[in-house]
Amino acid sequence: MTENEMWLDFTNKNPIFKGKEYDAWCFGGGIESANELANLVYNRTKTATTSAYELYEIENVPLPPIGGLNIILDKSDNAICITETTKVYVSRYNEVSEEHAFMEGEGDRSLEYWKKVHKDFFTIEMKEVNKLFDEEMLVVCEEFKVIHS
Repeated sequence: MTENEMWLDFTNKNPIFKGKEYDAWCFGGGIESANELANLVYNRTKTATTSAYELYEIENVPLPPIGGLNIILDKSDNAICITETTKVYVSRYNEVSEEHAFMEGEGDRSLEYWKKVHKDFFTIEMKEVNKLFDEEMLVVCEEFKVIHS
């Protein structure tokens, strides 16, 4: 299903959302990883995500808003589901909680697993903007719920 088809289906079933804005995006990383994360959201295993705060500053974009609507895409731009952001906060990478790591839904859902895969991910992301990964770096923690699939 395309992004537009999913949005039309959603707003036809939920007319109060007609005319609202949304973002459509896929998770970073390789094709397999991004598609796996999208499926974890679809299955409601993944209810949180984390991104590098500095990238918001570099790209001069605001943090995700509470109540923000997102169409989650796979790497082929197929619409997987629609989420609504329920909580956003900024934390240091090395202060991310076990609860948040669990909500990310990846691997064994432990903080140790979260730190390993996110250190690798953020190292690559920061290198792309000529920055270095730092365990003290600020990250944006976002929680969401699936509202349409």
